[in-house]
Amino acid sequence: MGFEKFGRKGFTSQTRVSAFVDYLEKGELCATRCPACGRVYFPPRADCAGCLGSGLEWAKIEGNGSLVSYTRVNYGPAGFESDAPYTLALVDFNGVKVFGQLNADVPETAVRVGMLLQPAVVTLPGGQVTYEFLPA
Repeated sequence: MGFEKFGRKGFTSQTRVSAFVDYLEKGELCATRCPACGRVYFPPRADCAGCLGSGLEWAKIEGNGSLVSYTRVNYGPAGFESDAPYTLALVDFNGVKVFGQLNADVPETAVRVGMLLQPAVVTLPGGQVTYEFLPA
């Protein structure tokens, strides 16, 4: 199975970072890290934009991150229409910024820049996998 299992709506089945889905299925959210220069990428990349190196390694995103920014989405794009309204969040995990949805049970009035969040892997109907953020 390839990358088509990621998210609510798969737009591609093949990618050089399809192991991202394998890690999600094991309950792990991962970025990629360049062993040559140490840069970390999320979303994952197959090649380093800094030193142009290949062979990036997988690095877990874990622990608590700090909410940097967020927005409320009232009209979702294709595949996300039924989720709206929802909150998209940018969370900093020790210098690695990760973008994703905030858990729907978090009230909009409780969302604050700087709040601590943790990643959680979610299995969707049909076996699709994704991730979201929960309060720490």
